[in-house]
Amino acid sequence: LGGVADGLVRGRAVFGHRAVLLGESRVAGVAVDGLRTVFVFPGQGSQWVGMGVALMSASEVFAARMAECAAALEPFSGWDVRDMLSGPEVLERVEVLQPASWAVAVSLAGLWRAHGVVPDAVVGHSQGEIAAACVAGALTLEDGARIVARRSRTIAARLAGHGAMASIALPAAEVETVEGVWIAARNGPASTVIAGDPEAVEQVLARYEHDGVRVRRIAVDYASHTPHVEAIEDEFAEALEGITSRAPTVPWWST
Repeated sequence: LGGVADGLVRGRAVFGHRAVLLGESRVAGVAVDGLRTVFVFPGQGSQWVGMGVALMSASEVFAARMAECAAALEPFSGWDVRDMLSGPEVLERVEVLQPASWAVAVSLAGLWRAHGVVPDAVVGHSQGEIAAACVAGALTLEDGARIVARRSRTIAARLAGHGAMASIALPAAEVETVEGVWIAARNGPASTVIAGDPEAVEQVLARYEHDGVRVRRIAVDYASHTPHVEAIEDEFAEALEGITSRAPTVPWWST
């Protein structure tokens, strides 16, 4: 309980509301049996400067898994991903932030498992699919590292600087796009991501901002999940020759 209390006070953001649950006994405070656990792996946009750094110091399990991820990535990147977590590159350079996010996600899964939290299924959002596939056993750690490193390097070389992405707090069916803009992701009943040419994306956002709809520009300078990425399809496929997936040992739901 001391560790939980410390984490709640010092390790969590303080918001406007906080809920407190009281149990009449230890049994009443334990989660009911029969519930299943799903690990969800995020896509780009979830990273921040310094992510995982404190946890590497606090957890030997997490640090060891990060070391394995770093060793798997270095032949393709030429640098140690752990050294990049505290710098601005983790926010600004797609060829850094995607491998970094992958390494942290895979290592977090290892940490949860070490504490007895084993996934009944995994699901990945966008590039999170690579981490999900590794944790499910469909990809080896080395193949996952190769995919995320080469994918992000290809994006940086060919697509970066030519696109934009943003989220709009509306159902996809209500989002009206213009030429050069596509629906990139349906994140929820009232959360839609658009992507495309920068000027066209801004045109769509300006209209919704004028109407009072909440929008958020995503820190991405390429248009993922749109026809833009077709430009790298052949090059990326060539870079991944020889990689073979395996039957997952954990149910893996692809998005």
